Amino acid sequence: MSTRHRLLSLLVENHPGVLNKVSSMIRRRGMNITSLTVGETDDDSVSRMTIAIDVGRAQADQAVKQLYKLIEVVKISDITEDPIVDRELVLVKVAASRGDRSELLQIVEIFKAKIADVGTESMVLEMSGSEDQVETFLELVRPFGIREVARSGTVAMARGRDGLRLSSKHQGRGAGHQPDLEAADQKRRAAGVLVGD
Repeated sequence: MSTRHRLLSLLVENHPGVLNKVSSMIRRRGMNITSLTVGETDDDSVSRMTIAIDVGRAQADQAVKQLYKLIEVVKISDITEDPIVDRELVLVKVAASRGDRSELLQIVEIFKAKIADVGTESMVLEMSGSEDQVETFLELVRPFGIREVARSGTVAMARGRDGLRLSSKHQGRGAGHQPDLEAADQKRRAAGVLVGD
């Protein structure tokens, strides 16, 4: 991860429009999103987002404060400087004549990658690792002729016991869960957007 990139981890309510609200808030502040991944957690009413933004620490702190004002954001943390486990998946289609395949297979073995598909003139390789490992893998297969690349973006979580998780009152909410309206109203009041008090 570049020293300019900051890595944010969020738990958000899982419903339509949340991804747009989060990305729009970042865009409106002129910040560039370099990676954004989102997926459900073990609680299907909550999704986890991992966002890499191309800013310094002060701007990232401001982004965290602004994002937390969104009603749908349950928890957020800048995990850039925390001990984390991070992974990215890459699929890369490379030109692969019969003569090149043995050398490509050595690279695949070194990186513990997989062969996802083999054609007469190309191979699709699958590899997961840190962003730096993915970059190195791509550099090593580039001389063979990269035809296509698809990257998942970074997913990350804190190492050890600490991490971004729901409080016990939120766990096990399930699909029928209704958001905590009292907590949502408190966030709206704090943000100055609740009328009718």
